[in-house]
Amino acid sequence: MKNHINTIVLLFLVVFTFSLNVDAQSKRESKKTKDAHEWRYELDCMSTGKQGTYLVKVWSYSKKPQLAIEKAKRNAVHGVIFKGFAAGKQGCKSQKPLARNSNLESEQSSYFKTFFGEGGKYMKFVTASNDGAIAAGDRLKVSKKMYKIGIVISVNKDELRKTLEQDGIIKGLASGF
Repeated sequence: MKNHINTIVLLFLVVFTFSLNVDAQSKRESKKTKDAHEWRYELDCMSTGKQGTYLVKVWSYSKKPQLAIEKAKRNAVHGVIFKGFAAGKQGCKSQKPLARNSNLESEQSSYFKTFFGEGGKYMKFVTASNDGAIAAGDRLKVSKKMYKIGIVISVNKDELRKTLEQDGIIKGLASGF
């Protein structure tokens, strides 16, 4: 009987210890994912790109500079869809966001979760200028654990618009107001 109780107590301790480890690991993954998908960025128009593209500098905030390039690509597409940007250097004109509906992101959250997910559709519409090299003045440490990284990105806005229209996410320009 005593041996049986010892076995139950030992089994309980093993399960309890395992659950603590899983919970701690889950919290670490959650923090990593949150940093990767947090929409905190700024867009600056750099110049007029090829026809149908925007050339923008994306200022992304990240705890790890290594995440900056992929994060900048995601942020650039997000900005073109939902924020637009102000006029800037070398003849840049201000651009309105592709989404006319300010609630579109929350209304179509499942679509955008997949769209902006790892290896998502957004990757088809962006390229990092200079292979994503970060200029010396574009890596700023803004706090003890946070960097602000500027990367020039080209966004193919015509193809992006076409895909979002085909997927039924935004209305075409010809559909009226």
